Amino acid sequence: MNVQLEDNSGKREAVLNSTLALIKEHGFHGTPMSMIAKHAGVAAGTIYHYFDSKDTLIVELYIHVKERLAGAMLGNDNKDLPYKDRFFNFMINQYNFYIEHPDVFFFLEQYVNSPFAKNYPEKDSQLFKDKVHTFFNYGIENAYFRNIDPRLLAPTVKGTLVAAANFQLSQYSAFSKEDLIEIINIVWDGIKRQ
Repeated sequence: MNVQLEDNSGKREAVLNSTLALIKEHGFHGTPMSMIAKHAGVAAGTIYHYFDSKDTLIVELYIHVKERLAGAMLGNDNKDLPYKDRFFNFMINQYNFYIEHPDVFFFLEQYVNSPFAKNYPEKDSQLFKDKVHTFFNYGIENAYFRNIDPRLLAPTVKGTLVAAANFQLSQYSAFSKEDLIEIINIVWDGIKRQ
């Protein structure tokens, strides 16, 4: 049973941040709870006050970072702008978040390619669903995008940004703002209503 204690000291946040950093370096299996506790500066038993198992911790971390991502993607969204401009801002914000937070980027990629995504498909950020999915559904429903199944739209958009961020973070290629705009133009041209 996951017992949530009042967290005035930031211990829960320290555990999440430590887990994120350690998983980037050691992977899921190479990051035991004892290592997380030591890195977070908490007693090993303290983690279990917040998370009943390592699986719960990893799933909660996934939800936590997806909420951070959603906030970054739509944080400066201006509904008075044309939808295309909002879409470009959305894409730029997502890319920049990946570049500025490589630990989150690598964690998300590892998570979606692990059994966690398959074993806990219902576990996701409600904020992400409410804001990001709504943003894309609005584009479909208001004919900004061609009539496309959202299941196809998501990997098209996300996949492009993930590949670009991976190239940048792996130092295969450094993208200027103009390069990024061109990448987004390619995506937009592929999904916009003709």
